[in-house]
Amino acid sequence: MGLLLGLDVGTSGCKAVLIAPDGGVRAEATAEYPMAVPRPGWAEQDPEDWWQATIASIRQVLESVGGESISGIGLTGQMHGLVLLDEVGNVLRPCIMWNDQRTAAQCAEIEEKVGRARLIELAGKPALTGFTAGKLLWVRENELDIYRRARHMLLPKDYVRYRLTGTLAMDVADGSGTLLMDVRRRVWSDEVLNLLDVPREWLPPLSECHEVVAQVSGEAASATGLRAGTPVVAGAGDQAAQSIGTGIAQEGAVSVTIGTSGVVFAATNQYRFDPSGELHAYCHAVPDTWHLMGVTLSAGGSLRWFRDALCESEKAEAQRTGRDVYDIITELAATAPAGSDGLLFLPYLTGERTPHADPNARGVFFGLSLKHTKAHMARAVLEGVTFSLRECLDMLCQTLGTGTVFLGGKPCQSLAQICRRLRVSGGGSRSAFWRQMMADAFRTEIVEVNVTQGAAYGAALLAGVGTGVYPNAEQACEQTVHETGSTEPGPSAGTYAGAYERYRALYPALAFEFRRGATGEKTAH
Repeated sequence: MGLLLGLDVGTSGCKAVLIAPDGGVRAEATAEYPMAVPRPGWAEQDPEDWWQATIASIRQVLESVGGESISGIGLTGQMHGLVLLDEVGNVLRPCIMWNDQRTAAQCAEIEEKVGRARLIELAGKPALTGFTAGKLLWVRENELDIYRRARHMLLPKDYVRYRLTGTLAMDVADGSGTLLMDVRRRVWSDEVLNLLDVPREWLPPLSECHEVVAQVSGEAASATGLRAGTPVVAGAGDQAAQSIGTGIAQEGAVSVTIGTSGVVFAATNQYRFDPSGELHAYCHAVPDTWHLMGVTLSAGGSLRWFRDALCESEKAEAQRTGRDVYDIITELAATAPAGSDGLLFLPYLTGERTPHADPNARGVFFGLSLKHTKAHMARAVLEGVTFSLRECLDMLCQTLGTGTVFLGGKPCQSLAQICRRLRVSGGGSRSAFWRQMMADAFRTEIVEVNVTQGAAYGAALLAGVGTGVYPNAEQACEQTVHETGSTEPGPSAGTYAGAYERYRALYPALAFEFRRGATGEKTAH
């Protein structure tokens, strides 16, 4: 059997991972691209940048093996981004990204037209600014000329597939983040589409994530070095693909992922939704499976901001020594004590989703004094992200443990128990220092797996299922993903208990100021 290629169209770059059927990684490469912030709270990218980065990353991993060796391709990527195409497939405007916060008015409009409770029942989540439907309405209300020229709506990885194959397609996992699906039934919701007056013909066909939906075109083969006709499966949004790459293919495990965003994720074998809307339900990448998750919008993104804003000397050292700049920053953070001598950081750099669905929230250093150094600030950033994930985890475990918030659901004590043992993945999981911090702050065992390529690896496994390398996603995970180590809570757990309670008190105290600050931002423009 040939090799499997996974492509992850992420927030900061496109990653290509090439794996053998036994799961061994043969090659990986990443090509980066920028994100534009036209106004505070806005976030956009040029889809052409994704395609050029895709070409570059594919060509790099094919240097040693050649395109003829690839038997299947899977795609994943950042979710919720709005890509609009005209009738001949040209991009009409930059993608409005998952972390863009401009659509508060449109979200209120969606919940008014559909009804908040009904929307949560159908879509698995309320109308929040990150999701795609609000962005579509924003374009209709603010860029009417562009809206009138639109004929197709895609998500980021699906645009890359369009360039790779010429086929318009979408998977149910990524599609369930648009607010336009009936997530229980895994189909587009005619009810929502009609109420929002969204043309059904703009939406591509939905497929299960492992299904072959297209083949590499001759034009794309010339650009990338791939073989024309290579099968391409539907793939999945980054969180569902990440969970496959971590071995979370069925009910019975919970994971924490630290990428640009941070996610607490639990698979379920039946559709469950949280009527409060604080936890969000999606189709999983496995047929007849769903998942619940909570999201911290700026997890690794907060550390990247800290790197770019305050770490010129660390970046210079990394360039001089060849070391990873994040290793240098975490070593700096480790020189400060647990709890950062009272310094706290709220990681709301692009608003927040769970548990505070607030596009107006902003990042905060609280308690800064003359005794604090850059090391304290670095540690406070890591601790703030960890505490935000702890809030998501607490909510998930409480919800799964009681079962009372699920329509017709039974108590899920088994899943609540598993919240005490978490698989970790994403860039943040590579740091032993951060893993220990999570174990201490969560008061739970943190488990590592052999796979560190995350969503791209999961996309490659889905390609293997679709092309017959594996019989199903569960078997693909069992054959390739294995636990390699664990971290138990240490002596800092007690310190973090007090710091976490102080952290939790900050958002309620500042929420009014966040709203007032947002009003000032809008007035300034």
